[in-house]
Amino acid sequence: MPLIPEEPQIHESAQGPRATPASGRTAPTPRPVPGPRPAAPPRPGRPGPARPMPPAQRTPRDAAAKPGPSAPAAPGPSASGAPAGGASAASVPQIQLIPASVEGALDAAEEAVDLLLDSGRAPGDVLVITTGDPHPWATHELSFGEAAYWAQHDAGDDVFYADAAALTRAAARPVVVVALNGGSEETAVAALPTALARAETLLIVCGDPQRINSMLGAGV
Repeated sequence: MPLIPEEPQIHESAQGPRATPASGRTAPTPRPVPGPRPAAPPRPGRPGPARPMPPAQRTPRDAAAKPGPSAPAAPGPSASGAPAGGASAASVPQIQLIPASVEGALDAAEEAVDLLLDSGRAPGDVLVITTGDPHPWATHELSFGEAAYWAQHDAGDDVFYADAAALTRAAARPVVVVALNGGSEETAVAALPTALARAETLLIVCGDPQRINSMLGAGV
């Protein structure tokens, strides 16, 4: 009986030669190429220089934004239009003191203005008085002449910045903010009572609280 040759068996474990690089070493796993880095997030705070000249016209910011903790919120009038605290105080404005050094009084006043606008105050409701160096906005606008400067005051549609010496010419506004940022003691003593008379609802004074209390006396 003739023998039938067996068919060669192919074992699954039998594999062809493994490819290797010419050097005989195993090829390294390629590293992923990193893509471009995302742009760095903007730093908090106001964009651009701390005090641009001229500063942009003040408009209320988004009321949903939470104000920073650096300055206390300035209380506004009640829904009835009278100052918070009752109808008995309708003829006397509230007084709020914001502790600040002479060097930081103007910054504190700016933050108080921001908080007022955030709370819904119209820019034309606010008058800012400086006892030392004038606000950069006032300096810039006065460079075009006093007539143009006071025309903006009379328009009453934006925050107005004035030197304490010009306070007697300024008209009353619902809120007056005073920055005790220098100047003589006589200037500050004279400015506070006049500012109180100009404030219809709220007077905010940024400076040393003990000094302010001594100036205003029993009015605080």
